[in-house]
Amino acid sequence: MPHDVDHVAILDRLAVTRGGVRNIFESIEPKRTAHVVIDMQNGFVEKGAPVEVPMARTISGNINRISAAIRAAGGRNYFVRYTTPEDIDESWPVMMIRTGALAKAHREGFTAGAHYWQLWPELEVLEGDKLVAKGRFSAFTPGTSELHDMLQADGIDTVIVTGTLTNVCCESTARDAMQRNYRVIVVPDANAALTDEAHAATLESLGFVFADLRSTGELETLLGA
Repeated sequence: MPHDVDHVAILDRLAVTRGGVRNIFESIEPKRTAHVVIDMQNGFVEKGAPVEVPMARTISGNINRISAAIRAAGGRNYFVRYTTPEDIDESWPVMMIRTGALAKAHREGFTAGAHYWQLWPELEVLEGDKLVAKGRFSAFTPGTSELHDMLQADGIDTVIVTGTLTNVCCESTARDAMQRNYRVIVVPDANAALTDEAHAATLESLGFVFADLRSTGELETLLGA
């Protein structure tokens, strides 16, 4: 099961600070909507992986449901993979995982083409879906990913964020997407962190000003409408 976190209670608390408004976006224009799946790779999801997130193994089904709803409604799916930059020592010298066995496993594991770099096999990736590399935690860091340019070319103004880790790459991507003027929706039961506490705290922070919170079922309804 995905994280046991009541996002409705979070929205209720936030509504008190904004005149009773719970959800910011009451409708979605599917053809201008992108489902951005963050780092659902073997290196994060597989048992014993360099950066294993056990809860990530519980969200593939919901991610697939959202992907299917997006395709049916005329939107687009973008599967984003963290990819070790070839010049990581020069371009990102403050990367926190720098020394020892974990650093070596992280660097080699997420090199393009490696096993841990590959997408988790339970994800349904179909013709028409797009694959995107990113060399930072955020998929919107300038010069490290083509995602923003791809979204702009496709006329996207709304971004749905799923994947792992909720409080690292998903949060970084959601925050930067909002700063680039996208409407952002984060899906509580299709994101995964290492603990319920980290997951819940991130949802509260994002919901406060950066993103709307919608469950998988709610998104299916909105996209179907």
